[in-house]
Amino acid sequence: MHSRSMGRSTDNICIERFWRSAKVEKIYLNEYNKVSKLKEDVKEYINFYNHKRFHETLGYQKPMKVYYESLKINNKEYSNLAKSVA
Repeated sequence: MHSRSMGRSTDNICIERFWRSAKVEKIYLNEYNKVSKLKEDVKEYINFYNHKRFHETLGYQKPMKVYYESLKINNKEYSNLAKSVA
């Protein structure tokens, strides 16, 4: 039996998938002579991954678009619930 402290890829499937994509789509395509350049590329890839890259599991939408839409829906539902309770 696995301990939670040991960690398994199934415990972190989203981040495991992100790093796989980052390595294949950005990191492995470059040769880094400086850690600062690697950090810059990772930061750039995170922005691309969240704001510009279409994701099949999200119905070919961008993650931040889905996130912001969910906030709108949740805020509207919360407002409606609060009004009905008051």
